[in-house]
Amino acid sequence: MSFAAIAARVRAGERLDLDDGVALFRHENLPELGTLANEVRERLHGRRTWFNVNTHLEATNVCEASCAFCAFARLEEGKPGAYTMTLEEIFARVDALAPEVTEIHIVNGLNPNLPFSYYEDLLRGIRARRPALHLKCFTAVEIEYFAVKFGLSREAVLDRLIAAGLGSLPGGGAEIFADRVRKKICHDKVDADGWLAIHGLAHAKGLKTNCTMLYGHVETEEERVDHILRLRAQQDASGGFQCFVPLAFHPANSQLAKLSPPTAVDDLRVFAVSRLLLDNVPHLKAYWTMLGQKTAQTALWFGADDLDGTVEEERIYHMAGARTPQALSRAELVRLVRAAGREPVERDTLYRIVREEPPEPSFRPGRLRVVTTEQPL
Repeated sequence: MSFAAIAARVRAGERLDLDDGVALFRHENLPELGTLANEVRERLHGRRTWFNVNTHLEATNVCEASCAFCAFARLEEGKPGAYTMTLEEIFARVDALAPEVTEIHIVNGLNPNLPFSYYEDLLRGIRARRPALHLKCFTAVEIEYFAVKFGLSREAVLDRLIAAGLGSLPGGGAEIFADRVRKKICHDKVDADGWLAIHGLAHAKGLKTNCTMLYGHVETEEERVDHILRLRAQQDASGGFQCFVPLAFHPANSQLAKLSPPTAVDDLRVFAVSRLLLDNVPHLKAYWTMLGQKTAQTALWFGADDLDGTVEEERIYHMAGARTPQALSRAELVRLVRAAGREPVERDTLYRIVREEPPEPSFRPGRLRVVTTEQPL
């Protein structure tokens, strides 16, 4: 199908299919693709761009899984680079957080040495210290690991974590749903059906969650589109995905280090196609830590409406060679959004408005010095 025909269907509010998605990935005119995605973005959000004041914490990188793309995990305690934080160390980090922080994002390796009570006590301890802090913790991969390791149902795992203070789930661990790809890059963790089922169960319990796609490694365009459409189908069924986060593969320090990382053009194409296909997930996040600030700004014109947050300290992507800062201040995020021609809005985890920035002072041409051709340049 031609791009013009697909664009007409998008503007008519019609749903796109796998063939449409593949055609969009292969469409050579990137600005034209971005313009169409921006139409959808502005229909949903206008000029608003969302961010939050948050912090990341990875309590342990000891992990039984052997994902080929991962530079963060270490197989055993005591190995170079391996660590596990004590609860006291975690609580000291929490006590030091600025009062403006509204969310803590926690994901971990699959550590065989920790009891389930460690995770429950972690949540309870944070909640006791900062009752208003939203706890976005544990990927579906971790939920499945807890269920198998501790002989619990997925439902029981979620119930106990919710009782301890869990507020929502991050979207990590989805990678690419295609069996062919998972066998190559993440064969020993929860499969696609399990990942989707856990998020569906979380939605049924009233939890909001994010969803992700790791792109730019060994997947095909068809497999990317299939992944996005499976997320769309799950959203039709359970309705709890708040935000889709495309995650660019960083090959450095991983088993796939010989691969080239995705380019900025690849990144922008993924954002545009995702916004056009994923018509039932309201937000599309350009995670600045992963993309870099400049590409993340540009993505705000290719379908994205969210930059994530201040982050404070990120280890997973930086151990894979990311050169972005490990944190940005609130003021820096506001500057990035405004410089991109968008309106910054601070949100909480559930996309409730915390603070809208006042409009910038009106532009006055009289501030400029006019240089004529008669003046030396």
